[in-house]
Amino acid sequence: MTLISDILLIGGALGVAFYCVVLSRRLTRFTDLEKGVGGAIAVLSAQVDDMTRTLQAAQVQAASSGKTLEELTMRAEDVARRLELHVAALHDLEEPGDPLPDAAAPVAFRRTEPEPAKAAAEQPKIKGSPPVQSFFSSHRHS
Repeated sequence: MTLISDILLIGGALGVAFYCVVLSRRLTRFTDLEKGVGGAIAVLSAQVDDMTRTLQAAQVQAASSGKTLEELTMRAEDVARRLELHVAALHDLEEPGDPLPDAAAPVAFRRTEPEPAKAAAEQPKIKGSPPVQSFFSSHRHS
């Protein structure tokens, strides 16, 4: 009986030794820097470094884009204010159809052409034809 128990004990010890060798090889491959988890950790660490550099470059680019956008917005607001002033100044001008009195009109707006009735009376009349009207009196812009 002791002989059988010794044989079983030696077989169990050899089985455990074989299992330990297999586990040792697996752990060696698992922690290998090129193929195992160590390699995966090294690759992931390199990728994290690359992403950190990319993120920093993107933050710098976003800051410069934000500054440019702020400058453009300020310029646009300035132009909008000036356009509002121009539109307000245009409201002060008379409508094109509203005649200005000659005495009250500024020099730039005083009429230099004769009135249409005077122009028609001053033009020579041809027998049998209606009076010729000037181009400006017949084509008014609204």
